[in-house]
Amino acid sequence: MNIVSTLQNAVAKTVEQLYGEATEPGKVLVNPTPPDFTGDYSVVVFPFVKVAKKSPDAAAAEIGEYLAKNISEINGFNVVKGFLNLEIADAYWQHFLQFVITDAAYGNLASNGKKVMVEFSSPNTNKPLHLGHIRNILLGSSCSNILESVGYEVVKTQIVNDRGVAICKSMTSWLKFGEGKTPVSTGIKSDHFVGDWYVLFEQKIKEEYVTWQETAEAKSVFESKRKPNQAEKEFFKDYKNKWFNEYAVLGAEVREMLLKWEAHDPETLALWKKMNDWVYAGFDKTYGDLGVSFDKLYYESNTYLLGKDIVEDGLAKGVFFKKEDGSVWVDLTDAGQDQKIVLRADGTSVYITQDLGTARMRHHELGCERYVYVVADEQNYHFQVLFETLKRLGEPYAHGLHHLSYGLVELPTGRMKTREGTVVDADDLIAEVIRIATEQSKDRGEAETLSEAEKQENLRRVGMGALKFFIVKVHPKKKMIFNPEESVDLQGQTGPYIQYSYVRINGLMQRVEKEGIDLSSAAQYTSIQPQEKELLVALQDYPNVVLKAAEEYDPSLVANFSYDLAKKYHRFWHDLSVFNAETPEARAFRLMLSRGVGQVLKSSMGLLGVEMPERM
Repeated sequence: MNIVSTLQNAVAKTVEQLYGEATEPGKVLVNPTPPDFTGDYSVVVFPFVKVAKKSPDAAAAEIGEYLAKNISEINGFNVVKGFLNLEIADAYWQHFLQFVITDAAYGNLASNGKKVMVEFSSPNTNKPLHLGHIRNILLGSSCSNILESVGYEVVKTQIVNDRGVAICKSMTSWLKFGEGKTPVSTGIKSDHFVGDWYVLFEQKIKEEYVTWQETAEAKSVFESKRKPNQAEKEFFKDYKNKWFNEYAVLGAEVREMLLKWEAHDPETLALWKKMNDWVYAGFDKTYGDLGVSFDKLYYESNTYLLGKDIVEDGLAKGVFFKKEDGSVWVDLTDAGQDQKIVLRADGTSVYITQDLGTARMRHHELGCERYVYVVADEQNYHFQVLFETLKRLGEPYAHGLHHLSYGLVELPTGRMKTREGTVVDADDLIAEVIRIATEQSKDRGEAETLSEAEKQENLRRVGMGALKFFIVKVHPKKKMIFNPEESVDLQGQTGPYIQYSYVRINGLMQRVEKEGIDLSSAAQYTSIQPQEKELLVALQDYPNVVLKAAEEYDPSLVANFSYDLAKKYHRFWHDLSVFNAETPEARAFRLMLSRGVGQVLKSSMGLLGVEMPERM
C-alpha cells in the first residue's frame, strides 16, 4: 500500500480529465504536509497552472474538488498559496495499519532478480581493525542489508591485503625481537599481538634513522642531495623513504623478506602463514562482535599478479600506450584526470593493474549488475581512474561500478596514527561503549529483575546499538567525530534513544498479551488524532526511505528515519493516553499503532545491524 503513488496517479488522471493534458504520475510532486498546516499530503500545483489557465489557488481548488468527489481515500482538502493539502480518510489509515501489523516483512521488496557485490573492510594483516575500519564495515554491512531488503541478491566480499612491505615489517619485527612469543603465551588477542610488532618495527626504524643522521654517511648524503638553502631537518624529513630503501639495516631486512616471499621461500611462507592466521583469528572475533560476515574472501597474495592480460588488451585496442622506457600508460586528460601508469617498464604491476584484473575476474565469477567498493575518500582519484579505464576498455560491467566514498572518522582527542600506536582498536572501542552503557544502567537502576545473563546481553545490545547508530547516522561523505559518551546518551539522537522507544512498546505488548486485551475494537476508532496521523504518515514512508537509501548507498537515511519515528512516538506517548485512553476503541487503536511502530523500528534498526533489547 502506497498512498503517495495513489495520489500521484489520481492527480495525473484529474489533470488530464479537467484540462486535457497527459501527465506522468511519477512527475506529480506529493510530500507530507508540513506540521503547521492542516492535511496529510500536499500536492505542488504550480506545474499545472499553465495548462489550467488559472491562478495557482484556483487550479488547486478545482483539482481538490474533483479529487474529493472521486477518490475514496481523500476526505477533504484546503489550499494554501498554490499548494493543495489533502486529508486522507480515516478508513484508509485503518486499513493501512492492519496491513502493516500483519506483514512481518513490511518495507521489503520482492526479489528483482539482480545481483550486487559490496566490497568492504579489506584490512591489512599487519594490525588489528580500528575505528576507521568500523565506519567502513558498518557502512558496507548496512548497505548490504538495505540492498537485500529492496530485492537484490547481495554478495558481501572483502579483499584482504595480506602481502607487501607492511606485512613484512611485522614479520621482520617478530622474527628479530619476538623471542618465540605467541598470542597464547602472552595472553594477547592474536591480531593485536601482530599489530604490536608492527608498531615496534616503526619505533625501531625511527630510532635507527635518528642515529644514522649523525653519521658521516648521512652528512655526505645531505651535502650532495640537498636543495639550495634547504635545512638539515627539512631534508631528512623528506628523505626518510629513500633512506629506508637504500641505507636502513632494518629496511634491507624487510626488502630481503619480501623477495624471499615472492620467490616462495618455504620458511618465509611458513612464517607469513602463521602470522596471518593469527590476524585472521582476531579479525573473526571482531567481526563476530560487530555482527558482520562475508560471502566471499579475496586475498591480495592471489590477485597481485592479475591485470597484465588487460594491459595487453588495452594496448591492442589503443586504450593504453607505451612510453619510450617500455612502461604502459592510459591518457585520461580528456576526462579531467591525468595520464596514469598501468604497468612499469620492468613489467611489474602497480595497484591499478591488479584492480583492473580483479574487477574482470570477479565479474566472471559473480556476474553482478552492480559492484560497490566501500573505501575512504582518500582513494577518490584512484577509483575515478579505475572506473574510467574500465569503461574505455569496454568492460561489460563498467557502468555498474560505484565507489561508496566516506570521510575520515576521528575521536574527540583528534586523528589517530597507526605507526605511532595511537590508533583506537575496534575491540577497545566496542568494550568502551559497553562499559559506558553498563555504568549508565547502574546509575538508573533499571532492569534489576533480569538474570545476570539477560542483563549482559541487553547491555551488549545497547552498547553495540550506540556504536553502530552513531557511526551510520552521519552521511558517508561527511567527516565525523565519534564520541563514545555521547553515543550512549538516552536523550540525544542516539541508538539507545530509539531502543528505549522499542522497549517501551515491547512492554505494552507484553501487557496486552498478559491481560488478554482484545484489540478488535480498533476498527471502530473514527477520530484519528494529529499525533497518531503523524506516526501513520511516517510508517507509510518507510518503504520509500529504504528504497532511496539503496539507490543512494546511504544508510544515514534509514538511521535518521528511525530517530524521527522514535521521536514522533515519544510525542504521541506524551500527548495521548494509551492504556487509559478515553474509549476502548481509542485504546485498541493506539496499542495497534504502537505495535506497528515497534515493528518498523525493529526492522529499520535491523537494517543498520542494530539489535533491539527487550528491557533497558
